[in-house]
Amino acid sequence: MEKKQLLLITKSPDLFSKFEDEAGTYYEITTVKNIHAGYTLALSYLPDVILIDGGSFSLECLSNLQNFKSTHFLNKSFLFLVGNSDTKTLLERKYKDKVDGLFFQKSESNSLFQEIDNVIKLKKCMTNYWRDSFMGLFNLLKNPVVLLQDEKIIAMNDAFKKDFFITKNCQLRLTDLVKDKNKYKVKETLRKFLKGKHMKASTTTSISMNGKLREAKISFSKLDKALSGQMVMMINFTGKELPVNEEIGSSSIETENYFSTPQGSVEECEFTKREKEVISLLCKGYKTKEISEALCISPKTIEKHRSNIIKRTHSGTIVESIVFALNNNMIEI
Repeated sequence: MEKKQLLLITKSPDLFSKFEDEAGTYYEITTVKNIHAGYTLALSYLPDVILIDGGSFSLECLSNLQNFKSTHFLNKSFLFLVGNSDTKTLLERKYKDKVDGLFFQKSESNSLFQEIDNVIKLKKCMTNYWRDSFMGLFNLLKNPVVLLQDEKIIAMNDAFKKDFFITKNCQLRLTDLVKDKNKYKVKETLRKFLKGKHMKASTTTSISMNGKLREAKISFSKLDKALSGQMVMMINFTGKELPVNEEIGSSSIETENYFSTPQGSVEECEFTKREKEVISLLCKGYKTKEISEALCISPKTIEKHRSNIIKRTHSGTIVESIVFALNNNMIEI
């Protein structure tokens, strides 16, 4: 019998051991020690059950519980909260309507596993119906389609696996499909799109497939404004317009233009003379104070140049800027 997937969010080794003893036969148990990391992990593998140990976290941390039930990917996961008897009144008032079940550890009566199992049976049966249906819909499409969490690919349809020669489960990021010199540009573009007001965007760019480059039309669509970082991406290698209803959401011309910058983008990132001096010294391991002394300019000005270098290379950090500059022979060391 295939085991169900259970995500246990707790700081207590005792609770993990207890639940593993009781439910290990029926569940594949994964444990994580904080709620934020648990939410991210849940999006990656869509567990059947999510169990949060309320005794391990403050009430402020538990306020993030609503994210689990409001997230499209997790609306078929069962969410349970286990707390201490001395906080029963408070937890029931605050969280009873936000979870599928609220339990309190007792020395007698049924085990925690039995109580959870009873609730699941009352709510019919545990199933991966939502995930299976969603992927079934994906697999009806002939175009490669993926689900993204930020730049991480968390699910892909059969057409994508076929076109990109993927024969086994693997962790991919969108940036794995583009040329090295465009990686930081793509990451910055995704950040801008996710923070912006547009619900969908399209662009034409080059995609790396099995060592070869192909031109592709790509469409992104956010699943919901409230779902941070979650979107669908469709790839079209034919050059034809994609079957997107223009009345749904709004397109981002800014994002398309940003992606569609000609391949001469490295020239557009060319540093000023002073920026070259600064980044060259950074490559050699100089600190801000040391650069300031070497170039006879203030530390505040150095920080301004660092900021300009990051923006010019469409990077997230100065380290990314340095790697970009070295990969494209923009500086001499």
